[in-house]
Amino acid sequence: MDTKAYVVQMKSKPLTLSGKVGGLFPAKPHSRRQRWEVKPSEMSRNTLNPIRAIVDGMKLIPNPAKPMISLSIGDPTVFGNLPTDAAVLQAMKDAIDSQRFNGYAPSVGYLRSRQAVANFYSRPEAPLEAEDIILTSGCSQAIELSISVLCNPGDNILVPRPGFSLYKTLAVSMGVEVKLYDLLPEKSWEIDLQHLESLVDERTSCLIVTNPSNPCGSVFSQEHLQNILTVASKLCVPILADEIYSDMVFPGCNSPSLASLSSEVPVLACGGLAKRWLVPGWRMGWILIHDRNRIFGSEIRQGLVRLSQRILGACTVVQGALESILNNTPPGFYSSTISCLQSNAEICFSELSAVPGLNPVMPSGAMYLMVGIEMDHFPEFQNDVDFTERLVTEQSVFCLPASAFEYPDFFRVVLTVPEELMLEACGRIRDFCRVWYRPPSCDGNDLDQ
Repeated sequence: MDTKAYVVQMKSKPLTLSGKVGGLFPAKPHSRRQRWEVKPSEMSRNTLNPIRAIVDGMKLIPNPAKPMISLSIGDPTVFGNLPTDAAVLQAMKDAIDSQRFNGYAPSVGYLRSRQAVANFYSRPEAPLEAEDIILTSGCSQAIELSISVLCNPGDNILVPRPGFSLYKTLAVSMGVEVKLYDLLPEKSWEIDLQHLESLVDERTSCLIVTNPSNPCGSVFSQEHLQNILTVASKLCVPILADEIYSDMVFPGCNSPSLASLSSEVPVLACGGLAKRWLVPGWRMGWILIHDRNRIFGSEIRQGLVRLSQRILGACTVVQGALESILNNTPPGFYSSTISCLQSNAEICFSELSAVPGLNPVMPSGAMYLMVGIEMDHFPEFQNDVDFTERLVTEQSVFCLPASAFEYPDFFRVVLTVPEELMLEACGRIRDFCRVWYRPPSCDGNDLDQ
């Protein structure tokens, strides 16, 4: 007999026959809500994007007499001056025309596409096979899956300051504490390793390293990367390497992957097509699982597979084009992009270095440059948010205040604009600072008047 409940109608109060031997019980009245009360989940309550929280609170009303120049969004496609390569577009057209990629793919991605990524990034010192690759919906999902597989509520992760805001957004929503380790602008944004080491405890589940850096545009030397790995090895902390800007480095710089420098420290390296191939809207990312010492073992791999099954992620058409994109994009395309970014970085650094009260830090890669504001010399403004808000109002130039990256008194400049707009924007920033800059007073009592 099954265990369904049956109502036996009687003259007295109804009784319920449970379906089990000897199972006569009074029927319980159904509890019901008396009014509508639909509440958001704790996860949604705990989800906050620091950039949106700051920008949405700003009064961004540009000067109607000046066209708006936005140096705030890390999307290289905005101005149309950095199109992707024809070979990339052709690969997509061929994938669509084949009609072989219109259905569902395995949750971790097509085997052939995963093998293409493995072949592209495999090195003798850090070999990869298809089984080491998880394809994702952009690098953001790769980061989400990596944090999810490594962390439990109550754990903590180590995140750079300044750093990409998504790390905190994802972690806090999962009940994971974020501990911020400092980067040092006077050392081209190297990690303060002593500070980093002081933050580690028994609940530290991973160290996030962003190289090349958003928002700093810094590129760590091989020596510094090895020092980071030494700390991680000593403290037995796995690394989540955000390498979405991998190989986007200026001539003269070298940016080896973290995993290529250590066979001991397990690394989940996250990347994708978005930046280097200039197609952020195509949402193609990946996780490279580096675990030559089998510290992750099978459980982390299986965990990533299970997490990937919650929602099928990477677009199948892009997966179908991926092998051709990786193999057929000409080297000249990459170098042309780097040339544009480096030229704009040099222009911005040179122009703003001459502006009293501003201290730009020259980048070595990625798409960004950070500028320090000597707030004591701009007494009209309370902080970097106030400064950048007024810059929009008066000069129609929008730079993201670095408070969005947990680093006040700086702002970030995106370097993907056409050269003439970079020059125009820098000129307007200079004019703005000339109006509001106040030099130190002669008697040493700074800025009392």
